[in-house]
Amino acid sequence: MGKAAYNPRFGQIIKTDAGGSVDWDFIAHYTIAAADADAAAAAYVLASTLLLAAPATILPAAMAAQPPTPRVVSITGNAATVAGNVVINGTDFAGTVITDTIASAGAATVIGVKAFATVTSIVLPIAVDPADEISVGISDKFGIPYKLAQDTVIRIMVNNTVTTVAAGSSFSATVLADNFIDPTAPLAGTQVDVYMIV
Repeated sequence: MGKAAYNPRFGQIIKTDAGGSVDWDFIAHYTIAAADADAAAAAYVLASTLLLAAPATILPAAMAAQPPTPRVVSITGNAATVAGNVVINGTDFAGTVITDTIASAGAATVIGVKAFATVTSIVLPIAVDPADEISVGISDKFGIPYKLAQDTVIRIMVNNTVTTVAAGSSFSATVLADNFIDPTAPLAGTQVDVYMIV
């Protein structure tokens, strides 16, 4: 029989030497295995796909792959004429249904604002030019399994080398998918270790 996991949300307190008490928090160690720490790639989820005269919905059978671990997805156009919103539907770390609407910007890569564990459908915009295409990829930003009101990361390591939490990271006490870390050192197929107060 396995041990019951601690629940850091019970509001535990710990005594101080001054006679009072303070919150009793926990240090969580979250690991992404090397096999799941794939580098950012512009067409990881969906290869460059021709846009049509009407919005097109892409289902998993037509996708290249799912995110290897919860990741913030990206979109990339093939030409300056590419415009319109790409709607990403899927689930977060806990399996909750989420949606992210990402506005395309020509041939630039645009990164979303939600960490997806799975992508269940992609809705592509209409073509401005008959040759317009869009791909969907993954960024270096990876989701974490906690709702954090603020950045409580003590240490983050990529391939056993200490790195930092970049400004593009996000933390939310209410929405799990809004919690993701953008490491200063990009992911490259090596283990990632995150130590955080929860």
